[in-house]
Amino acid sequence: MSAGSTSSLLRTFLFRGASAALLALALAGCSTTANKDNITTGSIPKSSRPMDTMNSGDLAQATATFGKAYDANPKDRDAGVNYANALRMSGRNDQALAVMQQVAINNPSDRGVLAAYGKAQAAAGQLEQALSTIDRAQTPDRPDWRLVSAEGAILDQLGRSTDARGKYRDALVLAPNEPTILSNLGMSYVLTGDLKNAENYLRSAAGQPGADSRVRQNLALVVGLQGRFAEAEKIARQELTPEQANANVTYLRSMLAQRNSWQKLAASGDGKKAIQ
Repeated sequence: MSAGSTSSLLRTFLFRGASAALLALALAGCSTTANKDNITTGSIPKSSRPMDTMNSGDLAQATATFGKAYDANPKDRDAGVNYANALRMSGRNDQALAVMQQVAINNPSDRGVLAAYGKAQAAAGQLEQALSTIDRAQTPDRPDWRLVSAEGAILDQLGRSTDARGKYRDALVLAPNEPTILSNLGMSYVLTGDLKNAENYLRSAAGQPGADSRVRQNLALVVGLQGRFAEAEKIARQELTPEQANANVTYLRSMLAQRNSWQKLAASGDGKKAIQ
């Protein structure tokens, strides 16, 4: 694997997990009006649990359910955002972007919609456009840390790690010790091969109240990259159902299988220091 493709693989993992992933745009809280920001209001169907914790079967069912609600009323803000999110979680990024384009046309000044639109743009590879959209969603007098952190994740995707870390630190001023920001910051250091700093930030993230399994999966990856495979697998299996744990461990092993390529990447000068 070439250094360029390895770097792309790492950025893909950051984006996916981001909370970890791997782009943390939590829509609840992106608007100052609570009811307006609730994406499961009225007759819009609700998810039984967060979509990023669903297996493929449950996610397919959720996508179909939200798709029917969207088809019934394509101009409904909540139906569109839910459907786009389900599509994106299913890997159907271009379709998710098309849905969010329509939702944004009908809700051009809605901060929650703009945030979701920026997330869809980034997932579809439109990174510069995503930065612009998220900037439109932000308000200087009441900045949202989620949007600031999302900007950081996109900048990391663009290879602008220094700028990205500045955004994460700005977000931490707004939300001290927020685990998703610390996780994104840790994964930023993974992209440049600095696993010591990455592990420090990810351990801090995992130790915060409210840290979820995505944060621990990022920590598991970094621990495994340093050769501590048993410890990595133990972390990856925490607080998950057996099915989820097995899926995460399988993915972790596939990522760690690229460890030699990552070592070459770091040694080539693209990383800040060699992976040990």
